Amino acid sequence: MIRQRTVKDPVTVEGVGLQTGKPATVTLVSAPASSGVNFIRTDLPNKPLLNVNSLAFDGASGSLERRTVIGQGPFQIQTIEHLMAALSGLSIDNVMIELDGEELPGLDGSAAGFVDAIKKAGITEQDKERSILEITDPVWCGGKPGDGFIAVFPDDDFRVSYTLSYPGSIGTQFLSAGPDIHGDFFERQIAPARTFCMEEEAAQLLKMGLGKGANYDNTLVMGPSGPIKTALRFPDEPVRHKILDLIGDLYLLGVRIKGHVVAIKSGHRLNMELVKKIKGDRHGKYRA
Repeated sequence: MIRQRTVKDPVTVEGVGLQTGKPATVTLVSAPASSGVNFIRTDLPNKPLLNVNSLAFDGASGSLERRTVIGQGPFQIQTIEHLMAALSGLSIDNVMIELDGEELPGLDGSAAGFVDAIKKAGITEQDKERSILEITDPVWCGGKPGDGFIAVFPDDDFRVSYTLSYPGSIGTQFLSAGPDIHGDFFERQIAPARTFCMEEEAAQLLKMGLGKGANYDNTLVMGPSGPIKTALRFPDEPVRHKILDLIGDLYLLGVRIKGHVVAIKSGHRLNMELVKKIKGDRHGKYRA
């Protein structure tokens, strides 16, 4: 049987939120088997806890511009997708995530820092069998003119096929990864891919109150002839980051899935619509 896993020792990561620009400290602590992924806001009265498995996706959780957010009101946790991707990619089923602010640290704009932290903490197996959600019926969202599209189809493993299209130096990129893009492949080929934006978008995002913690070290800013003040880590780094975000958003299901995800120009909003659909309807079944 495939056992559930948690972090062995506590580990702390510090940084600045990409969107809010506020300093943040997050500590990962082991959690009991079958307890899932739990966020704790240590800066709020009574240190409220939010369990990912219990999210209802009734409007209280979902996506905001450029990031994924869970919770509501003062009890919000922003930009969780990179840490969630690292947890999924390294097969961490159960963990306590203690955060002293509203947004997780952005680190270098990828999931690599969280992967390093989890490996530093160590990973230990638990005496419970892992469940997966096997997709049995196709489910999709989007597809309207000018909109993106995302679907997941039955498959023998977990696969992602993503197509993005941007003007200028990014252009059209496609990557299909699988079977099973977790583990070593995720760590080497997906986790290091950084968040990105077009040069002309940067000023607009700042006017919207976003990107206050972004800089050329943690955000891949793409100009007419390529990246500005940095070099690409992969020739197709933007599409790899889109897959990273998608893996993180899908892990809000509280369990890994078995299915082939096909996405075209999908972002956090469509990713979350797909999660809500899978949560709300019977498109799959849980299996050990």
